[in-house]
Amino acid sequence: MKIRGHETFYIRKGWLYKGLKNVKQNPTVFTNKAENPMDVLGIGSNMVKSLRYWLQAVGLTREPKSGVRGQEFTDLADLIWNNDRYLEELGTLWLLHYYLASNKENATSWYYFFNEFVLSEFKKEDFVTMLTNFTITEFGVESALSSYEDDFTCLINTYVSRHKVNPEKVSPESNMECPFGELGLVDLVNKKEKIYRKTEPQKNMLHSLIVFAVILDQEKDNPEIKIQDLLRKPCNVGRVFNLDIIELTGHLYQIEKLGHIKVVRTAGLDVIKILTDMDYATCIQTYYDSLV
Repeated sequence: MKIRGHETFYIRKGWLYKGLKNVKQNPTVFTNKAENPMDVLGIGSNMVKSLRYWLQAVGLTREPKSGVRGQEFTDLADLIWNNDRYLEELGTLWLLHYYLASNKENATSWYYFFNEFVLSEFKKEDFVTMLTNFTITEFGVESALSSYEDDFTCLINTYVSRHKVNPEKVSPESNMECPFGELGLVDLVNKKEKIYRKTEPQKNMLHSLIVFAVILDQEKDNPEIKIQDLLRKPCNVGRVFNLDIIELTGHLYQIEKLGHIKVVRTAGLDVIKILTDMDYATCIQTYYDSLV
C-alpha cells in the first residue's frame, strides 16, 4: 500500500517525457549523489521525488528494492519511447492511466477510486471515509487523515482542470494541467458543493485496440471471457475506463470486426472468444501502427 507517494504534485505535461529521457541517459539520475538530480531535471527536490514516483506508478520504469537504486524502462516504456515518446497520442495516455488505475500497491487511492469506490457522484469526505475503511480492511493499515485528503486532491487534479475546480487560486507556478485531464473520466458537477462525478469517455476518445490490449493483459491466456467480467472485475476495461455496457459492447463489436474476437450471446451467458494469438505488447504496437 502507498498513500501520498506523489509529494502532493500531480503529473505535469512534459514531466513523463523528461523523466524517460533522463532515465534513458542515466538510470541513476534520481539517486546519483555525484550529480544533483534537481539540477539535471530542472525541478525542485520534492518534485524530483514526485517524478520518480510517478514514472513507476504509471508503469514506465521499475527499480530494484535493494542494491543500486537505478531505474530501467519497462516493456511499456520501450513501446512508448519507440512510438510516442512525447506522449502526444490519446492511446498512450489511456495506457498510462490503465497502469495507474490498476496499481493497487503503488497507487492505492487511484486503484480504489476506479475499481472499488461505488459512488458515481461524491464529495471529498465520501471518498476519504471509504478509502480509509478500505485500507484498514485490505491492508490492516490506517494512514493520517491529511494523507488521504492529499491523495483525493491529487487525484482530482489528475483528471479535472484546476481552472475548473478553483480558478481564483491557480498561481502561475501551478498553471500546468495534467495530461490525463484529456481523458474525461472525472467532472466537477457542482462547484459550490464541490461534488464530482465519474464520467464515461466521449465517443472516439478511446481506441478499441487499447480496450483490447487491456483485455489481453487482464485475461492472459483465457480463451473465453464473460462480458460481465470485462465490465465488473477490478482492473478490467469496464472499471478502469468507466465504461457502461453500451460503450463496452460498441468496442467489442469493433474488435470483432477486426477479426480478433467473436462475441457470443446465449441465454443468460454473453461471452467473447479470443480468436487471435496477439498478445498485449503486439496489440499496443498494432495500435501505434494504425496511426501511421
